Amino acid sequence: MTETTAPYVGDLLKDSPKNWGKWGSDDEVGALNYLGPAEALAAATLVRSGKVFTLQMPMGNPAGDPVWPGRRGSERYMLLDESHWLADKGPTFPGGLHYADDAMSAFLQGSTQYDALGHVWYDGQIWNGFDATSTIGGMAKASVQPIAEKGVVGRGVLLDIARHRGMETLGKGETFTHEDLLACAGAQGVEIRPRDILVIRTGFLNLFHQLGKEAFYDGFNEPGLTYSPELVQWFHELEVPNLVTDTIANEVTIDPESGVALPLHCALMRNLGITFTEICDLDKLAGDCAEDGQWDFMYTAAPLKVVNGTGAPVNPVVIK
Repeated sequence: MTETTAPYVGDLLKDSPKNWGKWGSDDEVGALNYLGPAEALAAATLVRSGKVFTLQMPMGNPAGDPVWPGRRGSERYMLLDESHWLADKGPTFPGGLHYADDAMSAFLQGSTQYDALGHVWYDGQIWNGFDATSTIGGMAKASVQPIAEKGVVGRGVLLDIARHRGMETLGKGETFTHEDLLACAGAQGVEIRPRDILVIRTGFLNLFHQLGKEAFYDGFNEPGLTYSPELVQWFHELEVPNLVTDTIANEVTIDPESGVALPLHCALMRNLGITFTEICDLDKLAGDCAEDGQWDFMYTAAPLKVVNGTGAPVNPVVIK
């Protein structure tokens, strides 16, 4: 389907379930409410070897950062270094120390990051029914800050779709469903349980450096989950708090059936309050899981506390 024939997303999702009001009219963290002390304690029991994995992609990589088309990667620049003292322009401190200082210019969603629940919308309303005008000049409602204040701790389950399909990376536009996730879990010998944090590996971002930017963005259409009412209902009934992937947008870019762009952002995030974590580096974790057979673990994360932010960088930490 072409973009001009795609239905309006509000019509596509007119019967889609919502969690609006479930945790009160002022709630701004949505399905993360499913994660409390009991879930954190249960996740801690999964720590068996003490192995630690960090999931953030490097920021400010000289070779480039994979970002959504139209955004630019992080840019870091030096403000102070030894050259200032060599030129007799460095500040003087008692005792004579020298130091380095730098700064970064970055899209808040231009690296491994959490989306704010108010990041996407239709029909003039964001998560929990807040008016979309609350986004003007900054996210006055459902920003990333409440997510950052709460933090995320729970049982994470890695579903390595690429490995399950015998591939290093899924191809552009390649899709999978919740039934594929269940089949992958079965093949890995791990159970998907209610309130699990789903961590899905496609391997796709490896193509950014393997192919180069031009080829990577040519005909841009990421692989990922594809919309269906059954998939949305499955996420709803399973009470999934957080969806984590190694792609830029957590779902296939253009839904192959409807032609709608990113419908799961609306169905899962806007309507159900499921937090999205994007652009994760899952390769080392996946390799270790395949080696030791442990596909579930303690997942922890907290994005930066950016006031009124639409998203914020994060370095999730997995402990096995």
